[in-house]
Amino acid sequence: MLTILIVSQVVSWMLVVGLAVALLAVARQVGVLHERVAPVGVLTPQQGPVAGDKAPHLVLQTLDGQVVEIGGDRPMPVKRLLFFVSAQCPICKKLIPAAKSFARAENIELIFMGDDTEAKQRSLIEQNGLQAYAFVNSAHAGRTLGVDKLPHAALIAEDGRIIARGLVNSREHLESMVMADELNVGSVQEYLRASKLVRE
Repeated sequence: MLTILIVSQVVSWMLVVGLAVALLAVARQVGVLHERVAPVGVLTPQQGPVAGDKAPHLVLQTLDGQVVEIGGDRPMPVKRLLFFVSAQCPICKKLIPAAKSFARAENIELIFMGDDTEAKQRSLIEQNGLQAYAFVNSAHAGRTLGVDKLPHAALIAEDGRIIARGLVNSREHLESMVMADELNVGSVQEYLRASKLVRE
């Protein structure tokens, strides 16, 4: 009986050690995969202002008659996310809740931008619960910022500098804009390219 207990204890300890080794191997593989899978950044367009530039000075009016000033020399208390959307863009509608959640989490002022008839924009606001947000309907703003495809986002720093901008398809794209600011680069892709050159 005693022999059976000793053998069972030895087998138990061997299993514990084996599981610990397996867990370490899995943790190592996760680390390797984390390094290989690059973070996703916004898809930066070729035209328009680039990251690091001062945002064009625009004085715009929201659908509710409020004045919104973008760029210029007057510092803002928080960063601003200009989110260009359209009622005809299904990805835009899918990303609106993510943009609202992201802006709350990062303490960023969220301003929706569009270029359509007022009736369509008010319908978009109603359907997506955007009544609490500024909504600017201006073709001029989109042209000035080089918006060519939707959904498009531009993150503006407190000092009026463009942190990052481009086509966004997921919350990860939005988060990469803040990451680019923290890394002090124009985009996550730029950081990855620089890191690759350093390693080589």
